[in-house]
Amino acid sequence: MVTMQGKRKTGLLLLVALLVLAILIAGCGGQKPTENQPAKAEKVKVAFIYVGPVGDAGWSYAHDQGRKQLEKDMPNIETTFVESVPEGADAERVLTELAMKGNKIIFATSFGYMDYVQKVAQKFPDVTFLHCSGFKTANNVGTYFGRMYQARYLSGIAAGKQTKSNTIGYVAAFPIPEVVRGINAFTLGVQAVNPDAKVKVVWTNTWYNPATEKDAAKSLLDTGADVITMHQDTPAPMQAAEEKGKFAVSYNTDMRNFAPKAILTGPVWNWGPYYVKTVKSVLDKTWKSEQYWGPMSDNIVDLGPYGPMVAEDTKTMIAKKKDEIVKGQWDVFTGPIKDQQGNVKVQANQKMADKEMLEFNWFVQGVEGTISK
Repeated sequence: MVTMQGKRKTGLLLLVALLVLAILIAGCGGQKPTENQPAKAEKVKVAFIYVGPVGDAGWSYAHDQGRKQLEKDMPNIETTFVESVPEGADAERVLTELAMKGNKIIFATSFGYMDYVQKVAQKFPDVTFLHCSGFKTANNVGTYFGRMYQARYLSGIAAGKQTKSNTIGYVAAFPIPEVVRGINAFTLGVQAVNPDAKVKVVWTNTWYNPATEKDAAKSLLDTGADVITMHQDTPAPMQAAEEKGKFAVSYNTDMRNFAPKAILTGPVWNWGPYYVKTVKSVLDKTWKSEQYWGPMSDNIVDLGPYGPMVAEDTKTMIAKKKDEIVKGQWDVFTGPIKDQQGNVKVQANQKMADKEMLEFNWFVQGVEGTISK
């Protein structure tokens, strides 16, 4: 006969056994990651700053497409960006904040950020900074750009073959070597197929101002230009050309959707592969400060798709010249090259050195316009 006291003892023992079992189960299922399984690795933070909005359809948009490819190809990366950062003291503030937030790699994607990158990099020696289109480096600062002048030359061939008025308008941002180099390369391409054509330059002193850029294009159209090209961040000059029933050569991205009846083609950027390669090199500690200036053979620059108005013989001519450039058999600034006054600046069969191209402060023959100091 089981007594009441015995029942109580049996129940107590059963309760203790259940508690012990629960503790054991909890212990097996709830181990801390640091004990028997590896902790989830934290993502490396990478930041970008842009001079314009990512929706500009041009320069900043192209960089942001590269950022997105970086995130897609490297799941261990967490990216962030700050858009519409002026090329002034505000850039220093933004760069500092990004470094303080734990970003290990920061891409500053506009020329005017150069000196601010240098200042902030000194304060954060463990952060790697990459500055686009600049020329100042440090132990933790590298520069990067593409030889866009090669694609500019090819687009000049398209424009030179298309013009009937022999007046081509060029809406230009700022009179810095990068922009001057592009104007010269484009003009050499034009004159290679049409020595009678001239390239008229109008400066806007803006990177992103659709209204100003469109007005500049209109002023060129009013003076007889029947092809418009640009070094700007928006498709506004292209739209001005289409509205007048004229043609255009775009820049930065494939802009045909914005002016399908006008755009012949245009030089385009492809930043993704460079961003992936560079971030990998920083993470595996093989990165070294350098001034990278990638050619067409690296696929960082190219010529965009053609519009239906471009003739087949023009495409063939461009393809042949592109092949020479990609194979390193010829480059754009190979003499003889004359300046606006007819003085020989590059002798026959000689090629301009990179340093000379990076410091361009004169126009080639065929350009109508001046470079303000």
